[in-house]
Amino acid sequence: MLKGKQKRFLRSKAHHLNPIFQVGKGGVNENMVKQIGEALEARELIKISVLQNCEMDRDTVAEKLIQGTKAELVQVIGNTIVLYKESRENKQIDLP
Repeated sequence: MLKGKQKRFLRSKAHHLNPIFQVGKGGVNENMVKQIGEALEARELIKISVLQNCEMDRDTVAEKLIQGTKAELVQVIGNTIVLYKESRENKQIDLP
């Protein structure tokens, strides 16, 4: 589990990122979870945008992604979800 200080640190890092995934009408599916898992392994910290036409609310989307990828939720702000997962192969972020 991330501590408050670590979440603040990750939020500051994520501020400059652009969302690399969009969750739309289809919601969250296995393929999307797999791709997001691979992106987390490569980048450790990613943003996901929840589109207006998504049938699930953003908290449900975040919950499904966390369960599927075993990632940590950094924050949900507006329609954007920020996820963090420590990479096994190429660790880039040193948490405080």
